[in-house]
Amino acid sequence: MPEQPILIIGGGPAGMEAARAIADLGYHAILVEKRSRLGGTPDDAGYAALTPDFRNAGEAMAEMAARIENNPFVQIKLNSTVTAASGSAGNFEVTLQNGATAEQVKAGAVIIATGFQHFDPGRETQQYGYYEFDDVITLVDLEKMLKAHKVVRPSNGKPPERLCFIQCVGSRDRQIGNEYCSKVCCGIASKEAIEVRQQLPNCKVFIFYIDMRMYGYWENQIYWPAQEKYKVNYVKGIVTEVLKKGDRLLIRGEDTTMGRPMEIPMDIVVLSVGMEPSAGTRELAKIFGVQQNKYKFIETIGGALDTVTTNVEGVFACGAATGPADLEDSVSSAAAAAMKAIAVVRKHHVKAAA
Repeated sequence: MPEQPILIIGGGPAGMEAARAIADLGYHAILVEKRSRLGGTPDDAGYAALTPDFRNAGEAMAEMAARIENNPFVQIKLNSTVTAASGSAGNFEVTLQNGATAEQVKAGAVIIATGFQHFDPGRETQQYGYYEFDDVITLVDLEKMLKAHKVVRPSNGKPPERLCFIQCVGSRDRQIGNEYCSKVCCGIASKEAIEVRQQLPNCKVFIFYIDMRMYGYWENQIYWPAQEKYKVNYVKGIVTEVLKKGDRLLIRGEDTTMGRPMEIPMDIVVLSVGMEPSAGTRELAKIFGVQQNKYKFIETIGGALDTVTTNVEGVFACGAATGPADLEDSVSSAAAAAMKAIAVVRKHHVKAAA
């Protein structure tokens, strides 16, 4: 009796890494992706470059996909979603829906890698005018411009002379219920600030922040180069509103270092939006009965020593499905989930064969 395959839900970086790890050890994986192609959010959102190493995002995702496509140990099911599940560790039965076609698959363990979605700044932070002013955009919008090498004001198609980032939009905000830090926004804003300066050397770039939060090596990889080499202006302060003034935007708030109000004209305002659990993460949590935390990310039960095990035996979660995470964290947790899923499948196979 062969071991049951491991079902992985989500074809982003975490899901692809989990599939690769399972296949490398000679076990079988079924990878389910709702879109028509692999690559997850970096592909779907059109990221230009990865943080912190400025690696071409399209090339990186294609490389990850190539490791599992045409791999005899990985069965990839695109345009498919999970609609129901039953059974238990060692013997799950899962319903997949592809258009009008439903299919039942068996799996010994499940890995949920359904990722995150970007915070919608028009939903709560109306003061920043995301839906009101064309030249107020998000990190994702700017990422697409950088990828196209066409950073221009949406209102008139001209390159900006002044561009700024507003940090912590949708993160660390008790009023909207997202008290958590999204971890990556400071690094991504600094990376994009560098890229703007590379593409538009005459554009003045500002980053308005509450406090900058950089991962270990990100400090030297992007934070200090942004200031020292690319002359990005970091301003510790709170932006309270974005107004229209003439054909420009006016940033109004407080410079907390200087202890005084500030009003600064800008051509483009970039909102550094945080992470929220994706619709798929919330839906899969219900289908498999796994606990969610107060923010609706999937709750893992092992604390800092086990970041992938859920309260349902045989069901694991990794990447940004469990909370804000960068690519390094996502890929690392995916490998951990793969090992634990293999252990479950192996244990139940040995037990059944005894």
